Amino acid sequence: MNRLSVLPRGFGSFKSLEILDLTYNNLNERSLPGNFFFIDTLRALYLGDNDFEMLPGDVMNLRNLQILVMRDNDLLTIPREIGHLTNLKELHIQGNRLTVLPPEVGALDLIGSKQVLRLEHNPWVPSIQEQFDARGAQGVMDFIRSDQYKYFYGRQEVITGPVPPKRNKDRKLSRKQHQSQCA
Repeated sequence: MNRLSVLPRGFGSFKSLEILDLTYNNLNERSLPGNFFFIDTLRALYLGDNDFEMLPGDVMNLRNLQILVMRDNDLLTIPREIGHLTNLKELHIQGNRLTVLPPEVGALDLIGSKQVLRLEHNPWVPSIQEQFDARGAQGVMDFIRSDQYKYFYGRQEVITGPVPPKRNKDRKLSRKQHQSQCA
């Protein structure tokens, strides 16, 4: 935990970086330099417990990415471009504000004994929540691969409901440490 709120320009120029753990910071989508998603050697990216509301579509450039951890952020959307991450074996998006997933997530190989898909603690629309409650991540993946879901998702993008509220993160460790140092 470094309490980072911005990454320096040029951060994406590490040519042999394979694992990057930026968990427990105060980063968001505006904190990342323009070349961040061009680290083509990156295999694991840990951005959990930050303040991201969206993941930029440029994530598709991380073609060697196998692990993406975005748990406990404020994510409202996942970009369709995530479907280009064909090497992805772990996706951790639990504890966000997601209500739907793009159908492109269904193209990923995230179900099996050597894969991980974490979806819990999101305010899913009822049709996704029902699948999750009944069959877990496998049920959700089967559902988002269906034509019924693709039709629903297309309509859902047009019909925007109320934005789920942000959770109170005052107890977040990176904030507690920072607040005590400021006092």
